Amino acid sequence: MKSLATFATGENFHLDRTLGIHKIVRNGKKGYLFSVWAPNAQQVSVVGDFNDWEKPGILMQKSSTGVWYVFTDLPKIGQLYKYNVKQKNGREIFKIDPFAHVFERRPNDAAVISDDAVYKWNDGLWRGRQKRSNYFERPLNIYEVHMSSWKKHANGIPFTFKDLTRELVPYLKKMGYSHVEFMPLMEHPLGASWGYQLIGYYALSSFFGTPNDFKDFVNTCHKENIGVLVDWVPGHFCRNDDALSYYDGTATFEYEDIDRANNVGWGALNFDLGKPEVQSFLISSALYWIETFHLDGLRVDAVSNMIYLDYDLGPWKPNSEGDNRNLEGWHFLRKFNSVIKLKHPKVITMAEESSADTKVTGVLENGTLGFDYKWNMGWMNDVLKFFEMDPIYRKYHLNLLTFSWMYRMSENFILPLSHDEVVHGKKSLMHKMWGDRYRQFAQLRTLYTYQATHPGKKLLFMGSEWGQFLEWKYDSELEWSDLEDDMNNRMQMFTKALNNFYHENRSLWELDDKENTLEVIDADNADATVLTFIRHGKRKKDFLIIAMNLTPVERRAFRIGVPYSGTYTEVLNTEMKEFGGTWTRHNTNSVSEDVAFKEFTNSITTTVPALGTIILKPNEINIRKDSRSNLI
Repeated sequence: MKSLATFATGENFHLDRTLGIHKIVRNGKKGYLFSVWAPNAQQVSVVGDFNDWEKPGILMQKSSTGVWYVFTDLPKIGQLYKYNVKQKNGREIFKIDPFAHVFERRPNDAAVISDDAVYKWNDGLWRGRQKRSNYFERPLNIYEVHMSSWKKHANGIPFTFKDLTRELVPYLKKMGYSHVEFMPLMEHPLGASWGYQLIGYYALSSFFGTPNDFKDFVNTCHKENIGVLVDWVPGHFCRNDDALSYYDGTATFEYEDIDRANNVGWGALNFDLGKPEVQSFLISSALYWIETFHLDGLRVDAVSNMIYLDYDLGPWKPNSEGDNRNLEGWHFLRKFNSVIKLKHPKVITMAEESSADTKVTGVLENGTLGFDYKWNMGWMNDVLKFFEMDPIYRKYHLNLLTFSWMYRMSENFILPLSHDEVVHGKKSLMHKMWGDRYRQFAQLRTLYTYQATHPGKKLLFMGSEWGQFLEWKYDSELEWSDLEDDMNNRMQMFTKALNNFYHENRSLWELDDKENTLEVIDADNADATVLTFIRHGKRKKDFLIIAMNLTPVERRAFRIGVPYSGTYTEVLNTEMKEFGGTWTRHNTNSVSEDVAFKEFTNSITTTVPALGTIILKPNEINIRKDSRSNLI
């Protein structure tokens, strides 16, 4: 129990190797050592199938660190257990094991004595490549998945990871996604929480299969060059009485201040992020998932709730400096990223954070929280507001699309079109689009093209790839029958083509975090409501010109400034017939003219389809003569 000294100082980052249940040999006997932290309990014992759940159970001893422990040879593989905790006020209650690796299937929550068999990984080639690569300069195109509603069996039973290994992995590969991101997979008692109110921080939900099933899934993804990311929730936890909530009858995992402990908006409890033992518990959980399942990254949910005292609906008090910063949360997140990056430099950490008051990404030495990426919620809100708007008014609101260009270098961003935008009456992405069904599909293609060509990494929620019209329902599978409709089928084909286009064009990802990746051609053409810009790669000839027509009026002989004289070829047109549009042929090659356009001395003319986007690539150009008038 020597390692418990670092537990009490917040420096034990593999706490699950000490606490919980472990098979050992003591005095020649094979058995199990049970250990649980309950510093203010009067008495703790182990109860389970092996003693017919009779109280008081197998009594445990208490260490100076508040950890109770006992060795017994009674339990057998597959049996269930809990702790019988006599709390500080004398109340007795069965509590879960916070460090259990397997729980019985919800709604029950007893821990299962399981055999941690050695797993043989064969994803070394993938992991080796990740260690050698710079993910900021690589494609990151994420397919977000809610595990139990992606697809179900005919009898209504959700897919497990065995099923997803057979069906989701080939789908991800077919569709051209670089990564899959799961909403929380940890044990949780209520499916309606979508996994965001956890009880088992070290356990894959038994609803999804076994730990080895998930390892098989990750292993298969890696062999197909697909990364695996998982949402993780260190800010708040489920307040069920038999779980972590007031474990020993006092504030154990939660803040002692009731206002700080209570999460009114979510009906949850907030972790005391300043308590050393809680820091050890949470960071050990993160490392358990990364190391046990070879994860490529974690997305930390609800960061605003962790760093602002006034984020919730309930009462709050200013900190010692008189403002609304949660100092403990701020320091915890910096510590979390410091530990993760020290041990696993190439594991990606992402933050869901909606404010602009705290620097979230970048190196810790610059005073940031240390994350690799931040979800750009501002971009998402502005862009969706624009696309819901009647085109007659869009000329007055082009800034909703271009404002993100002004702050894009303030963080390393992921552009999310996530589950949060297609639920609770917000309508699906398809349903948000203005106009009749044909125009909705046309705009959805342009929306996705803008996401793909805007600086930043990408995320799209499942079902959106084919334009599912109905809102997402957590307890139903996706509307796969949509794909029997030709328009939905063609929309899916477009998303696949766009994903491959994104992957194949380095200018769309290798300079995402550099200022010079974006060059504006014209962001002020309100009358035509056409937006034109350039995405640059590292090589001078490696660039794309994007023209987005945001009205239902085709723009013919439309003039676009170009950086070099020469010939330009249309390489993507969102209105091609195979994607659900009406165009049967691409625009012919455009040859530049000595006609000035804004700061460019050369320009081309082409046709930009109604509510469509075209992308042009240089064919034969003269890079020795820059067409920008102020550079010649």
